[in-house]
Amino acid sequence: MPTSDFDLELTSGRVHARRHGSPDAPLVLAIPGISANLTGFEFLAERLDPTAVQLVAVDLRGRGMSDVTPPGTYGWVRHAADIFEIADQLGADSFSLIGHSMGAAVAMAAAHQNASRIDRIVLVDLCGTPDPATAIPIGASIARLGGLYPSIEAYLDQMKGTGVIRPWSEYWERYFRYELQPDAGGGFSARTSRAAVLEDAMFGDGAFAFGDKAGVYGLWDSLTMPVLLLRATREMFPGTGFLVTQRDRDRFPEMVPHATAVDIDANHYTIATSDDAVTAVSQFLRVT
Repeated sequence: MPTSDFDLELTSGRVHARRHGSPDAPLVLAIPGISANLTGFEFLAERLDPTAVQLVAVDLRGRGMSDVTPPGTYGWVRHAADIFEIADQLGADSFSLIGHSMGAAVAMAAAHQNASRIDRIVLVDLCGTPDPATAIPIGASIARLGGLYPSIEAYLDQMKGTGVIRPWSEYWERYFRYELQPDAGGGFSARTSRAAVLEDAMFGDGAFAFGDKAGVYGLWDSLTMPVLLLRATREMFPGTGFLVTQRDRDRFPEMVPHATAVDIDANHYTIATSDDAVTAVSQFLRVT
């Protein structure tokens, strides 16, 4: 089934989205990571039954083709409010969520706001406070924003050269091409706002600063629906740790009543193009 792109005018600003599957099928909203865009869910979407689920991936405000809104309008709580307004405009009283990285935090924040409307949640490689060293590769990824590149090919070569994404595939080429736009001064730059990403990063730093019962961990009590946690078991670079610590991976299913954790042989980024991740999500959403 062909995809369809569309814009939604929210109270907070315009959000761009892409639908995979029948608009009559149950809704699954897909939320990208802190500097990511909606094409990060293409690999998964193309492998789900399009008659059994409509997966609608969104560019969060400040990313991709969505509006860049003023300072002070970001943070997990505000993005979560956007998710409910998106569902309202799509006519869904209830829906499921898939969130990757910061998108997983937004999904948990949405559950905290109104768990009764959420059928199921997939948390892709985030549920608590990451290992501190993960800030190094994540920060390097954010650093690409705001740069000027002489050509699309030069940008793609730089992304390949980081060595984080292996194997490289057409999906990653789509992903990085999507986020580029011609720059007024010549060359190309990323559409995503560095300021928006940094504001969300500061929100995350605050949520990660608390202990086991507050901040991001305080959201666990709101996860009353079935939850699937996918944990990437490869570091992005040797010694940089994991976004889901081993401690959190072990205790999450024990502390969240209807949660299951599955290990995926991939890193924080390549988990998005993992066949094992697709299988786990398909079985969890019951669309196999």
